[in-house]
Amino acid sequence: MVSSLCFSVESGTIIGPRRIGVYGSGGVGKSSLFASLPSVGIKPLFIDVGDGTRHLPVDRITGIALWEDLRAALNSKELLKGYGAVIIDDMTKAEEMAADWVVRNIRHEKGKPINGIEDYGWGKGLSHIYDEFIKIFSDLDAIVRDGLHVGFIAHECIENVPNPEGDDWKRYEPRLQAPKSGKDSIRHRLKEWCDYLFFIGYDTAVTEDGKGRGAGTRTIYTSEMPTWIAKRRVVPGREMPDSIAYERGGVELWNEIFGKGN
Repeated sequence: MVSSLCFSVESGTIIGPRRIGVYGSGGVGKSSLFASLPSVGIKPLFIDVGDGTRHLPVDRITGIALWEDLRAALNSKELLKGYGAVIIDDMTKAEEMAADWVVRNIRHEKGKPINGIEDYGWGKGLSHIYDEFIKIFSDLDAIVRDGLHVGFIAHECIENVPNPEGDDWKRYEPRLQAPKSGKDSIRHRLKEWCDYLFFIGYDTAVTEDGKGRGAGTRTIYTSEMPTWIAKRRVVPGREMPDSIAYERGGVELWNEIFGKGN
């Protein structure tokens, strides 16, 4: 069979739309960070399924109550027209919506009634959620192909990290489905898919008496450490710092990503 596709060979760096994720605790300034995108010339549109932007002067799509609503909004070229970035706020809530869709639409293999994810049997409900949720990546990839940046927000959780060489430890990770087996992990798939994944944390110090204290300052962490997961793409000739001091609504991160030559 002869393919009708036309292929070409390109070389060099390609600068295009980015897939950017940010996670952290509630109120740390995740939505405010994306709301500051206009300072670098990017107009964001929020899909605010988690009601996180109600106190911010941003453009948002409202009325999204179900998973199918979210996917329809992402596929509406008319709604997205005129914007430079689409922000899902937040992915943690979006996952809950996907789980609700599964319960409403996928029957038990033996015809038993389904009232919750656990009714499918051990592990099967998680597989259904994973299979449905990853469809959103195709929706977002289509947006990127249309020239828009994609951003997403997630809440944080603390997970145990297995260490085959010694004691396990704990670290911050996005609060998304992640079974211990690694199978059907939305968290891992999301990290693989995005170009950048940043953790925003409050700065703390441990005093001599072993107590943690903080002054309310925040830091954006751009590279992975034992205490949090993160990810960044390397841009030749410009190395992003491992951490960036952050004041709510600050634009230092965007200057690093979208500055001249990036």
